[in-house]
Amino acid sequence: MNSRLKIFGVIAILGFMAGVIAQLTATIVIPWLVTVLPLLGGVTNYLVSGFAGAGLTVVLVSVWAYMTRKKEPY
Repeated sequence: MNSRLKIFGVIAILGFMAGVIAQLTATIVIPWLVTVLPLLGGVTNYLVSGFAGAGLTVVLVSVWAYMTRKKEPY
């Protein structure tokens, strides 16, 4: 039961970090991109959200794969 609590704790921390990253992206990165790339004005939100979602998914799956791997008995 203790290992499940650790996994839930790690997932909760990763979820918290994902929320912070999403908030920072929404308040800082998207307005900056709109000023730097005015031609992509309407599409920038979707591009940044897509890249952020892809990055967070890769991180979460990597952590899950690392935590659930079989331990080699050496």
